[in-house]
Amino acid sequence: MFTDILNVISLWAIPFVAAAIPLYAIIKKVPVYSVFCEGAKDGLAVAAKIVPYLVCMLCGIGMFRRSGAMEYVVMVLSPVTELIGMPGEILPMGIMRSFSGGGAEGMLVELLTTYGPDSTIGRMASVAMGSTETTFYCIAVYFGCIGVSKTRHAIAAGLMADLASLLAACFITNMMWG
Repeated sequence: MFTDILNVISLWAIPFVAAAIPLYAIIKKVPVYSVFCEGAKDGLAVAAKIVPYLVCMLCGIGMFRRSGAMEYVVMVLSPVTELIGMPGEILPMGIMRSFSGGGAEGMLVELLTTYGPDSTIGRMASVAMGSTETTFYCIAVYFGCIGVSKTRHAIAAGLMADLASLLAACFITNMMWG
């Protein structure tokens, strides 16, 4: 019964919101089309503003991966991952996730193809992918967009949250399927 209710809600939630917002705006006599166009114009201006930050970040990610630094970091940290029950194969994806969602998704697909979605590695990688964030991407885009150059503790806090999420993914996966 409860799952049937959840299925109905999940089926109709997005169409309801997509219809309710314009209807509410029409009731409030908001010129929906012109406001939408103005928002789209502002969105293009924001996109043009953040492109240089994205290019720098993507260039940095490319240099990090191609220099062999990723493999070196994994080699150094693999004894620690073995102690906490995390297969070393997941660590590159966990590290990449802080930099690039697309790069991490590519690594996740590779892990799922190699080990299977129902393997410990597949499950742990999937949980880790869903619970971590693209910290450097967010910092580059959002701080760059508003012109903040001194991030203070945002990077450290974001990376600590990513680490906590990765450890939680490892613990929960081992607890549920280990």
